[in-house]
Amino acid sequence: MLSKPTEIQYNKTNLDSNKLLELYRNMLKPRLIEEKMLILLRQGKVSKWFSGIGQEAISVGVTMSLNKDEYILPMHRNLGVFTSRDIPLHRLFSQWQGKANGFTKGRDRSFHFGTQEFKIVGMISHLGPQLGVADGIALASKLQNKNQVTAVFTGEGGTSEGDFHEALNVASVWQLPVLFCVENNGYGLSTPTNEQYNCKDIADRALGYGMESHIIDGNNIIEVYTKVRDLAESIRNRPRPVLLEFKTFRMRGHEEASGTKYVPQDLMDTWAKKDPLENFQTYLREEGILSESQEASFREEFIQEINEHLHMAFEEETIIANESDELNDVYKPFDYKEVAKNSETKEIRLIDAISEGLRQSMERHDDLVIMGQDVAEYGGVFKITEGFVEQFGKDRVRNTPICESAIVETGMGLSIAGMKSVVEMQFADFVTSGFNPVVNYLAKSHYRWNQEADVVIRMPCGAGVAAGPFHSQTNEAWFTKTPGLKVVYPAFPMDAKGLLATAINDPNPVLFFEHKALYRSIRQEVPTDYFTLPFGKASLLKEGNQVTIISYGAGVHWALETLDKNPDIQADLLDLRTLQPLDVEAIYASVKKTGRAIILQEDSLFGGIASDISSMIMENCFEYLDAPVKRVASMETPIPFINQLESQYLAKGKFEAALKDLLAY
Repeated sequence: MLSKPTEIQYNKTNLDSNKLLELYRNMLKPRLIEEKMLILLRQGKVSKWFSGIGQEAISVGVTMSLNKDEYILPMHRNLGVFTSRDIPLHRLFSQWQGKANGFTKGRDRSFHFGTQEFKIVGMISHLGPQLGVADGIALASKLQNKNQVTAVFTGEGGTSEGDFHEALNVASVWQLPVLFCVENNGYGLSTPTNEQYNCKDIADRALGYGMESHIIDGNNIIEVYTKVRDLAESIRNRPRPVLLEFKTFRMRGHEEASGTKYVPQDLMDTWAKKDPLENFQTYLREEGILSESQEASFREEFIQEINEHLHMAFEEETIIANESDELNDVYKPFDYKEVAKNSETKEIRLIDAISEGLRQSMERHDDLVIMGQDVAEYGGVFKITEGFVEQFGKDRVRNTPICESAIVETGMGLSIAGMKSVVEMQFADFVTSGFNPVVNYLAKSHYRWNQEADVVIRMPCGAGVAAGPFHSQTNEAWFTKTPGLKVVYPAFPMDAKGLLATAINDPNPVLFFEHKALYRSIRQEVPTDYFTLPFGKASLLKEGNQVTIISYGAGVHWALETLDKNPDIQADLLDLRTLQPLDVEAIYASVKKTGRAIILQEDSLFGGIASDISSMIMENCFEYLDAPVKRVASMETPIPFINQLESQYLAKGKFEAALKDLLAY
């Protein structure tokens, strides 16, 4: 019986029969798994499925083109990446069923996971961040002279996200060895390509970033494999980013529940004829490379493997919810090691202490990279990194384009590759442009798949310097409510230096707040050598039995001024120093002693950390209280520019009266 001619033109060039059969087997396996998953989905044995049927050639071809020790960042239609890396199927099945033997302990579904063992970093639902993460992995490879390529996937819909453009720009400016693989499969959920972008080809976008690009037939396994293989080898020898647009089609719904009714039938029929597996199978038969008996044997082998591993996954015990396990996995355990203060001190400003602490950490950690706008030759807008380039070089002190999101993601990629980073937000306000990767990627990675995010984000913050609404916010409450992040907010030079050293040592993501108004106004004797201070330990600055004052940052100094002005007030003054973790024991002990509590924050009142501390005191110390807990905060407005309006806005002017009212209650 004569087979129908192939719709795809193959050119096997120098590929031998063994390699061609390997390509075929690696496409057949995910196809058979998918067919089984669709059955299980209808039976209610899996909850959701994102089908990659018709796109196997891309996943398999790219994966086989890379070395096993090179990272791949796939999407939810790239099953062939996972199977071509030989992940045991029962572990994949356990992952999809939310079993403990999967990769996320039932905490995430589908392909939202990573595995260092197989050098795969899965997606998050926000799509875009993984592109910048690939930049970070590739940067680590380049800095360590590993001559490796990183491949990252996205769809044509994902190229509309800002993260895509930021990641390409960073990769091009820094000449990072990244393969940006765009699967142009016709639709972003139901939105066709003509409603996603208005250029002829996505590959055209590379021109604007000074990048090389190629358009590849995503259904032609030989073309995918040989072109990507050759490009990967070239990139290893001459690091640079390359944008690849794979033309293909999504033959099933975005996920199975959505269907494909929005797709014209003639379009479906056209692409069905270009099925990458069926066409390649026909080609191999015509070439005498694949016999019917071989094909049947391969199918039987894979079906048996699938059924055996499904049985293993189904037989596995369901996860039993354990509160301690959940809480303990939010952060990577950190074995804090105290480095004691030396006896020699000098009086320095807060800004000098931060600079000194950062410099000494750079000397201590050869794998630490500083990234931020203008941090290199210019030394940062506050001159904290002045002179760092001369000492550490531009590889480790890196000016970045204005793209906060991609740089936070790059920090995450460096962490995945085993390096540390400090990212400077030029102003804490600008973190809004990188908010998604902070709260959704850095904060959740260890909980999801046991991957630390060893990133410190420096946050110059606060009012009092007439900088207006976009350079004056103290936005710590955005992050204290996000599990997985640590938040540090020192008020004194010694604390800033010691806590910054600890933040850099800690493998978890840390938001390090630095109040701009304190940079050059607060001085203190500080040990000259490197030292650390523990997180979660408040500092008791003054002792008294009338009232407990709780504050942090600039508020500590406002409280000190008030107490100096009113020497008759006998107060415990607690400087929290870190907001996550929070020294709850010190708060409770002081309140139980004094019977009164007032919490002072610079942030506006509603939703601030003072509200949570107040609630905690009321719930745990109620019987010790002689008066309601008092909160003092700034006005419920954006931060104004002109001096008289800013002074009116700030909590500083309200604190003394509020404190006296509480004492008189």
